Amino acid sequence: MRFNGSITHAAMVVLLALLVSCAPIGPPTIARDRFDYTTAIADSWKRQMLLNIVKIRYGDAPIFLDVASIINQYSLETELRGTFGWSSPPYLSRQEIGGTGRYYDRPTVTYNPLTGEKFARNLMTPVAPASIMSLVEGGYPIDYVFRMLVHSVNGVYNQFGGSARMRRADPEFYTLLEKLRHNQASGTVSLRVKKAEGQNALIMVFRKRAEPEVEAAGAMTRRILGLNEDADEFRVVYGSAPVGDDEIALLTRSIIEVLSDISSTIEVPAEHVAEKRVPPTLEPEGEGIKGAMIRIHHARQRPDDAFTAVPYRDSWFYIDDRDYPSKKLFSFLMFVMTLTETGGKEGAPIVTISAGG
Repeated sequence: MRFNGSITHAAMVVLLALLVSCAPIGPPTIARDRFDYTTAIADSWKRQMLLNIVKIRYGDAPIFLDVASIINQYSLETELRGTFGWSSPPYLSRQEIGGTGRYYDRPTVTYNPLTGEKFARNLMTPVAPASIMSLVEGGYPIDYVFRMLVHSVNGVYNQFGGSARMRRADPEFYTLLEKLRHNQASGTVSLRVKKAEGQNALIMVFRKRAEPEVEAAGAMTRRILGLNEDADEFRVVYGSAPVGDDEIALLTRSIIEVLSDISSTIEVPAEHVAEKRVPPTLEPEGEGIKGAMIRIHHARQRPDDAFTAVPYRDSWFYIDDRDYPSKKLFSFLMFVMTLTETGGKEGAPIVTISAGG
C-alpha cells in the first residue's frame, strides 16, 4: 500500500489515537458494573421468589439459588505494526501501518443452592419473635407484619391458606390487628430488652396516654389477649399459649408457611382447577388486611406492565406494577428472608482468577 504525504499524516493521527486507547479501563467500569449487576440481581431475585410461590401452589418443590459472588475481568489488547521505506524515484516509496485490538469482558458468577441444613434453617424454621418485633420497632405496620408472619397471638388465630392446615381467622384476630395498629400509630407501643434469669427477655410496653380513644384501644388489646389490664409491660415469647397474664405468646410462621399462605390466593387458570392440576383459589375473607396479601394474576401472554413476571406451564404469572400494596408487601417478604439468615455461614467457594490480561 502506498501513501502520499497527507495520508502518512493521517496514519500518524490514528497511531496516536490507538496509543491513547491503552489507558486503564478499570475505574470507569466500577459505577457501571455496580448498578448493572445490582439491577440484574434484584430482578432475578424477584422472579425467583414469584416462581417459587407459584410452584408451591401447584405442588412443585421450591428451589432457591443465592448469588455467592460476582467477579468481572476486563482486558484490552492492542498491537501496532508499521513499515516505512523511501526509494528513488519517490513513487516507489512504501509506508505501511496496521494494528489489531481485542476487548474482553469475562464475568464469573458463582451460585449456591439453598439445600440441606441451610434450607431447613432459613426456610423451615419459624421466624423468631425478636425478629418480628424488630420489624415493628423499625416502623413496619404491625397489622401487616402479624398478618403475614404470625399464626396466632395468645391463642387468637390468624387465617392460613396452606393446604395442610387451612383455616379461617378467629373473629377477634382482625379486631386485634386494628387495635395494635392504632396503638402503634399513636406511639404507645414500644419494645425493650430486659435481663431476666441471666437471659435477655423481649418486653412489649404499652404506655399510658390521656386520649380516651388510645386508652380504649389498649384496653381492648388486653382483653382480647387475656392480659393483665393494670400492667404496662408484657414479655414476648414463642409459643401457642402464654403461661400467665403477663406474657404475649407469638406462634410464628416459617418462610415456607408464609409462601404457602400467599400462594393460596394466586389467580390460576380455570382449566387447571377443573383438571385437578391445582386446588381452587382461596376466597378472601374481605378487603384490605382481610384479603389477599399479594395479588398475583395470570395471563396467556407476557404482561406489558408487570412489576415482576414469570412463565410457568402455559401461563404467565405476574404482579401488576400499578398494584402498589402488593409490590410493597412482596418487597417486604424478600426483606424478611434476610432475617432468616441465622447461624454460621458456610465457607465461600474458592474461585481462582488469572492475574494476567
